[in-house]
Amino acid sequence: MADVGQREKAVLDWLADQRGAMLALLETLVNTDSGSYDKAGVDKVGAHLRSFLESHGIPCETIPNARFGDALRATVTNGAGAASNSTILVMGHRDTVFPKDEASRRPFRIENGRAYGPGVCDMKAGLVMNAFVLAALKRAGAAPAPVVGLFTADEEIGSPSGRPLIEAEARKARAVFNAEPGRPHNAVVTGRKGGIFMRLAVAGKAAHSGANFGDGISAIEELARKITALHALTDLDKGVTVNVGKIAGGQTVNTVAPFAEAEVDLRFVTPADRDAAMAEIERIVRTSFVPGSRAQIEIAAEFLPLVPGERSQALFEHYAACSAALGTPVESQFTGGCADSGFAAAVGAPTICAVGPVGGRAHSPDEYLELDTVVPRAQALALAIMRLGAD
Repeated sequence: MADVGQREKAVLDWLADQRGAMLALLETLVNTDSGSYDKAGVDKVGAHLRSFLESHGIPCETIPNARFGDALRATVTNGAGAASNSTILVMGHRDTVFPKDEASRRPFRIENGRAYGPGVCDMKAGLVMNAFVLAALKRAGAAPAPVVGLFTADEEIGSPSGRPLIEAEARKARAVFNAEPGRPHNAVVTGRKGGIFMRLAVAGKAAHSGANFGDGISAIEELARKITALHALTDLDKGVTVNVGKIAGGQTVNTVAPFAEAEVDLRFVTPADRDAAMAEIERIVRTSFVPGSRAQIEIAAEFLPLVPGERSQALFEHYAACSAALGTPVESQFTGGCADSGFAAAVGAPTICAVGPVGGRAHSPDEYLELDTVVPRAQALALAIMRLGAD
């Protein structure tokens, strides 16, 4: 380990002793169902985090929401001023993609150096890491500026309530660290695609499929033709993909289908690619391949891309230098997945993502967390925050 100051050493040493406590809190969070639409569960995860933070003398503010989970905002100041554009933001989401009772079906377990369970890496380990880093900074009086911990509730469905909170906090931040799961080879994410989730509805006309076939207008046929056209918009060289991931429709097997619907996923690298793809999608929606059919599309959720810039690159280099000083080199990575980090970067805040403990296979029953990365990742984040004061 490179030379560190007295306060830095106090923070790093305390975190080094917290592995057992970190895993205990992680087990509690993983064993608490918190699907995006399970407000009670998401709020229960928030209550566990609040209890931990307040036990370390960290004040927490609840930002209520009637539909989704409440947001939680924790602040460590150590007497530092709270002037505009002076804060350091660490953030993460409490919701998962899993249904109610998933935690009881496959609760937290440890096996061969890995932890398993719903949301264990995406991103309850990151929440635990952020909470312990805040506690370490508070204990040692080591925050170089106000450090804000934002724990949101609905990232997995596009952050309908979280986005404005993230944007407001990011506008005041000199640096943003999003604790999504770290990637193999100790990588963090410095670039992400943007994404739009859409609902496509097609209307046709019902008719008996034997006696009056010609009177019908098949919404299913129209949807099928639109799907072919939509998928043709994929351009892998540009990083633009269009995927129809879910379809439904029809009335009975012997009726020409009067309705059909689909859910569409668009991914893109740049805002210009987004606009070009959306123009083509809207053209396809307006086109009636089956005469007489009608269609409409609506955006259900949208993620902004995390576009690398000079200030975000400088933040990555700062973080990487701090991690290397602790004996753990860091790589950077671009990914097609979306995250809240795009919202922070889009308002101009230097942002890096996936600084949480390393894991993989998110959103699946095989989701895992590499236990040996929990403490080192917490130490790297803490050191990066403390040394921002010298920049």
